[in-house]
Amino acid sequence: MGILEKIAEIEKEISRTQKNKATEYHLGLLKAKLAKYRAQLLEPSKSAGPKGEGFDVMKSGDARVALIGFPSVGKSTFLSLMTSTASEAASYEFTTLTCIPGVIEVHTPTSVQVLIVVVLY
Repeated sequence: MGILEKIAEIEKEISRTQKNKATEYHLGLLKAKLAKYRAQLLEPSKSAGPKGEGFDVMKSGDARVALIGFPSVGKSTFLSLMTSTASEAASYEFTTLTCIPGVIEVHTPTSVQVLIVVVLY
């Protein structure tokens, strides 16, 4: 049942309800619901559209570090130089579209997991 149907149902309920002291509270609740539904019709939806695909990275190592930054600032290049991960790097924006995990061996047996996250402006 959509918002328009709910509004029509509430208006029908208000019209067939007797108006007296005993039904004031019930009518007040109906009017409040009616106002809420009408406000929902006027306001745009709060969601920003369909959600994108998320990512899940299995934790490895003793700590996690995330490289967060704007496109084309060298995050993938830094990750490729510091770890044995082959992260694609190119001269155009949004080359890396997913989270790329890599592991840096600091001191045996300590290791740090490094993740790339791109900030969209």
